[in-house]
Amino acid sequence: MMKLGSLFSGSGGFELAGMLNGITPVWASEIEPYPIAVTCSRFPQMEHLGSVTEVHGDGVKPVDVITFGSPCQDLSVAGKQAGIHEGKRSSLFFEAIRIIREMRCATYGKYPRFAVFENVPGLFSSARGADFRAVLQAFVNLCDDTLSVPEPPKGKWLRAGEIVGDHFAIAWRV
Repeated sequence: MMKLGSLFSGSGGFELAGMLNGITPVWASEIEPYPIAVTCSRFPQMEHLGSVTEVHGDGVKPVDVITFGSPCQDLSVAGKQAGIHEGKRSSLFFEAIRIIREMRCATYGKYPRFAVFENVPGLFSSARGADFRAVLQAFVNLCDDTLSVPEPPKGKWLRAGEIVGDHFAIAWRV
C-alpha cells in the first residue's frame, strides 16, 4: 500500500485525493490552526508535524509520495511578484525540496518515489520565467545534479511539458 506525506497541507486536499485512490496519508505539515483542525477530524490516524522549516526528511516516516503546494503569494500575478528566491513565503518551496532530498538520502534513493507540486500559473512568468526554471532545476537536481534545465522555447514556458532523464521523469500541466 502506498503512503503519502503532505507539506503545506492546508485542509487536506492531497490527503483526500490520496485516500480516494488507495493511498494512506501518514503525516502532514501545516501551521494554520483551522486547516489542522479539519485534517485532524478527517484523518485522525495522520501525524501532524508543524512547520516545514522544522521537518527533517531523514527524521520522518518514509513515504512513497510527497505532495505540496508551497505559498504562492510571491508568484501570483495578483501579488507583488517578489519571486521564488526573494519572496519570503514562496521561497518555502526550497524547504520541500530539502525535505525530499533528506528522505532520499536517508533511504538510499528509495523514498519518496513521487513528488507532486501544485502552484499558480504566475509561476511560469515570475522573474520572466526564471522561477519556473528554478523549480524544474530543483526537481532535476534531486535525481541528477549534472543536468541543466534549458531556457524555455521562445522565452515562454508551455502550459504542459516534460523532462525525462535516465532514472526520472518530470511533467507539468496547467
